[in-house]
Amino acid sequence: MKPSDMFIKLVEWSDEDQLYIGSSPGLIGPCCHGKDEAAVYRELCKIIEEWVIIHNEDNLPLPESLQNKQFSGKFVLRVGEDLHKALAIKASQAGESLNNFCAGLLKKSFTNKGLPKGG
Repeated sequence: MKPSDMFIKLVEWSDEDQLYIGSSPGLIGPCCHGKDEAAVYRELCKIIEEWVIIHNEDNLPLPESLQNKQFSGKFVLRVGEDLHKALAIKASQAGESLNNFCAGLLKKSFTNKGLPKGG
C-alpha cells in the first residue's frame, strides 16, 4: 500500500459549478475539477501522491488519515441558548430525546446530499 492510499479521496458533483470537484478531507481541500468524474479522480490521486512526496521531502508530518480512524459517535456542539431551547421544545413535541432529535436532523441533512457510508 502506498502512503497516498491512506487518504480519503472524494469526487463530488457541484451543482453551482456544473463540474466534478476532487478533494481529500484532512489533507487537501478542493484541488481539481472537470466534467469527467473518472478523470477528476485520477487527477486527485496524482495530486495526493505529489502532496505526500512534498511532505516527505520537506520533513513535514502528514496529517492523520481519516480512512481508518475510529470515531466514538460523540462530539460537543455549542449552539447558543435560544437554539438549544428551540431544539429541546421540538424534540419534546416529537416525543424524542434531544440527542436523537438532533442526530435525526443531522442525518436527514446529509441524506438529502448523500450520507457518507457508515453514517
